[in-house]
Order: sequence, then C-alpha cells, then structure tokens
Amino acid sequence: MSKPWDASYDVVVVGSGAGGLAAALTARLKGMSALVIEKTALFGGSSSLSGGAIWVPTNHYLMEAGLQDTWEQAQAYLNATVGDRVPKARREAYVKRGAEMVRYLHDNTEHVRFKYIPGYSDYYPEAPGGFPQGRSVEPLIFDLKKLGEERKKMRRANLPTYGIVMNAFEFHKVNMITRTWIGKKTSLKLGMRLIRSVVTGAKLSSLGEALIGRLRKSLMDVQGEVWVKTAFHDYVMDEGRVVGLIAERDGKLIRIEAKKGVILASGGFSHNQSMREQYLPHPTSERWTSASEGQTGDIIGASLKIGATLDLMDRVWGAPSAVPPGQLPYFLVAERALPNMMIVNSVGERYLNEAVPYHQFVDQMYKNDKPEARTTPSWIIIDRTTKSRYIFLGLFPGQPFPKKWFDNGFIKLGNTPAELAQAMGVPVEKLTATFERFNRDARQGKDTAFHRGDSAYDRYYGDPTYPNPNMAPLENGPFYAVQIYPGDIGTKGGIVTDEYARALDVKGEPIPGLFATGNCSAAVMGETYPGPGATLGPAMTFGYVAASFMAK
Repeated sequence: MSKPWDASYDVVVVGSGAGGLAAALTARLKGMSALVIEKTALFGGSSSLSGGAIWVPTNHYLMEAGLQDTWEQAQAYLNATVGDRVPKARREAYVKRGAEMVRYLHDNTEHVRFKYIPGYSDYYPEAPGGFPQGRSVEPLIFDLKKLGEERKKMRRANLPTYGIVMNAFEFHKVNMITRTWIGKKTSLKLGMRLIRSVVTGAKLSSLGEALIGRLRKSLMDVQGEVWVKTAFHDYVMDEGRVVGLIAERDGKLIRIEAKKGVILASGGFSHNQSMREQYLPHPTSERWTSASEGQTGDIIGASLKIGATLDLMDRVWGAPSAVPPGQLPYFLVAERALPNMMIVNSVGERYLNEAVPYHQFVDQMYKNDKPEARTTPSWIIIDRTTKSRYIFLGLFPGQPFPKKWFDNGFIKLGNTPAELAQAMGVPVEKLTATFERFNRDARQGKDTAFHRGDSAYDRYYGDPTYPNPNMAPLENGPFYAVQIYPGDIGTKGGIVTDEYARALDVKGEPIPGLFATGNCSAAVMGETYPGPGATLGPAMTFGYVAASFMAK
C-alpha cells in the first residue's frame, strides 16, 4: 500500500510569480482545485519586482487602441528574432494562445486588467513584423488594500520613488520632468495621485506589484490557495507519471497529490552560484542579479532524475546593472539612452551602441570581453548636465549622490576627462580621445561609430528636445563614472516543453503529469528578447495553456 497523501488537489503549481498564479487561476476558473506552493515567505517572485508589462501580440487591448497587429506580422517578427532556435509549433502557439489567455482572464475575472503602452517600441522594431509603436500592455494601477491580510505576504519591489506610484508609461514622461511640458504635467498628476491615496488610505501599486496583486486577488475570488514557506522537495511518481510532489512545510516533509498534474513555475537559478559557474558565461555572480532570492534552480536536479531534458542553460535575461556595495543592483534601462552619457571598457574606449535592448547589451558585454580590454565590468560615464536633468540610479534630477558612494569608491569623480581617467584607472590618452570623438559626433547628432539613436527603440528613453534624442556632448564637469556588470533579471534555461507546456524527456516525449512555464523552462523566446514583457507574457500564457490542457 502506498503512503497516504497529506493534501490532494487536481493541480499543484510550484512558484507564485505571474506564470504560477495565472496557471492556478485558470485551473480554478475551469473547475479544478488548485494549490500554489511558494518556497519563500512572500508570494510574487521576480514578477513582483518587474515592470509588470506583458508582450503578447494581437491581444484585444492592442486592437482596442487601434493597433493593426496581425498573426502574420507577429509570426514574421518571431521568425526574424527568435528564428529556428525554438520549434515553430511553440512560436505559433505563443501568438495564438497568448492573445487567448489575455482575453480569457479579462472576460472571467474582475481584476486582471491591462492597458496599452503607446510608443514603447518592440526591441527590434526595424525587423520584419516589428512595431516601432510597440505591442506591450501593462497592468492598471491596483489598490493592494483589496488583498486584505494577504497583502502582508506579497513580495514588494520597494522602488525608491518616495511614495509616488507610477506606471511604465508615466515613468517615461517623468524622466523628462526638467525637459518637457508633458514631463512636468505628468509629475503634477502623480503628485495629485499621492495626495489622494494619502487622504483615502489607498495602498496603490503599479508595475509588477500591480500585476501580482491583480492575479492574487482574482485567485482569492475563486478560492485558489497559496501556501508560502512551502518548498518543492521531489516528485511522487507512479508508473512513469508525476502524480504529486513532496514538499517541505513547517520543517517536515509532506506529500501533496496532483490528480491532473504538476505545473512548474518556479523561476530560474540566478541565486545559485554553483549552477551559474556550471552553466553561464564567465565571469558570473549572483551579486549581479535582480531576480528574487528564491531562484536557486531547485527543480532542475529532480527533473533530470525523472528524464527531463534541458536547453538554453547558458542564457540569461540580461540586465546591465550597477552594484553599490551592500545594496541591491540597479538595473540600467533608461540610463543607457540618455544623451550626455557613454559607456566604455577598461581601457576607456566605447565598444557598442549603449542604448541597445538590455538583453543584447549583456550579450555584447561578453562578446567584447578581452583580457587586454575588459567589458565585464564596463564603465558608464555621465556629466553634471546629465545629473541635473534626468533620473539616474534611482535618484531624481539634481538629487545628490549619497556620500557613501564616493567614500566606498562606487562612484569615481573627475573635473576633467583626464582626472576622471586617473580615478577610474584607465589610460588617460584613450579616454580623452573617446570623449573627443563622442562629443564631435554628438554635436552633429550622428553616432558614426555605433549608430546610437538610429533605432526607434533607442529613441524611446532619449531626450526628445534633441535632434538625436540619444546624443549630446559630454562636456560639463564634474564627470562621474560607475562600473556596470552583466547582470540579469533571471536565467532563461530549463526544462524543454512543447506547445502544450508539457515537459519533454530526452526522446522528445511528454513526461505524463508534468508541465512547466516561466524561467524554470527553456524560453520560447530562445536566445533573444523581442519586446518589453517577453518574459511575463510567455510565463502567463503557458501557465494558462498547461491548466487548459489539464481541464480537457
């Protein structure tokens, strides 16, 4: 006689990010009992810390906004960016089922709601099927008070916005607060929102927090359960089928039956240094990741034991990051598009278009890394103009850098390019020459070396008051330099799945009862990153697909 179960559900989901919550929500909406287990004390995973946008072509929010996206254009774009690195059936399933998922959650819940982000370009808008105006949608601002006591168990991003809640579209405008009227107007709107929330007692959230809050509230509405402090331990197998799992809860091992199957949505291995050393390009460090702390690849070993196969284990969702001593990394997105800014290697030379999509930027850091000219780390350089005009490292325009950043050497300072070079420890003549060439190009508004500002994506975070929004001279001392590292927002390799999110074995056959989505599975985006939200969109889509398959 087999051991008894401590708990029994139709569907058991491992991981409580957007993919896991979407999977459990879909299961409940389709009449199945569902449990989400979360290893850490807080639900939400890296999704809570993210921008919260989803990149899902042809979804109904895009159509309502008047965007003429078609299945053919979306496929052409994925063919051009992802290509044959991922099977055609999975690419096609993503486009078809992604729009279906967005519509299903809109129609069947009160809270899962998005809106189009106009102008937030696809990351490769000039590729066939690419959209310069963008395809991303982001969650509406959400009052976390609606979660009641459950709010205390939610992972929070703790962004340095001093109580001001803004979505991605608004941040884009506020970043130009000193430069444009719409920047000033948007800032005023955010101030009014802050006053209203103080008066009403609302606990407003945006970005990833709003996405997770909306998914969790929707799951509460249909009595879906989330157990925190419950860690995956192993699978329970019966004649080659996954029928449940063993988890550790309150210091003891429990057996949880999964009558229809287990859906893995547990994130990658960003915080497992030994796995990073084994699989990722070198150098690599968990100090550089912005993923949530629970991402240690727990399911990989157990999955290999039951015959699962892995792919893309050498890839991350790249995120160039500055890492102040003793603090969490700063993921540099908008900073790399600012006009009075450049990035150089260890000998003071530029080596890329600084404004490229962040994923591509990290790939370029590794590709250009040489013993005689290191790019891991690189240096980002700004001047007093940049500091006074734009948000940089989480600080508002003109807000001084913390004194400790100078004391601990995180920021290097020089009144001239030569002084800055000496502080950085790079050759004076090379950095000076780099400044001269950059400034010569900037005055003409044309980056002759790396074409910064040519792409619609580059220009999105630039300063629209310049002819080339990404190029202006670096000539107003003092100058500041900060080292940046090839960080990540998650690893993107893991269990290989098919178009139904079923985990596959080494022969390419489904492992009965096992499904996977998100960063513990091999990404449907392959080695690239087509647009803002191309991590969360697939995580939610294939969570929905897995639960829908089980319901049948």
